[in-house]
Amino acid sequence: MTFDRFAHWLAKWSGRPLTFAIALLLIVTWAVSGPLFDFNDTWQLVINTSTTIITFLMVFLIQNTQNRDNDVLHIKIDELLRTTRKAHKALLALEDMDSAELHALRKQYQRMGEKDQNGNGAPPDAVEQSD
Repeated sequence: MTFDRFAHWLAKWSGRPLTFAIALLLIVTWAVSGPLFDFNDTWQLVINTSTTIITFLMVFLIQNTQNRDNDVLHIKIDELLRTTRKAHKALLALEDMDSAELHALRKQYQRMGEKDQNGNGAPPDAVEQSD
């Protein structure tokens, strides 16, 4: 099983209500067992270590899931742009632009949106493209 398949499976599994209920049950069990262990340091260390390890691993799982979702979204949007006649084909390569270029392009689209709200916006093919 590849990491991507494993991460996808684990992300689906970890987001279920049953998984939440199991985690909640474990925490309640830990809390109820406190008096049994006189609330000692080892008892506290068990929950602290467990939650730290789970959180650390979940960061990578969440990042993998976000990367996958981001890639899927980009592919879908790229396909819509590619098949739309009036769309700017330059927008297909936005991820290759630096922050300044993206900021300038965003400003252009904001100005177009403001003009459209006032009823005098330019058509999409009038957007300036920077190289």
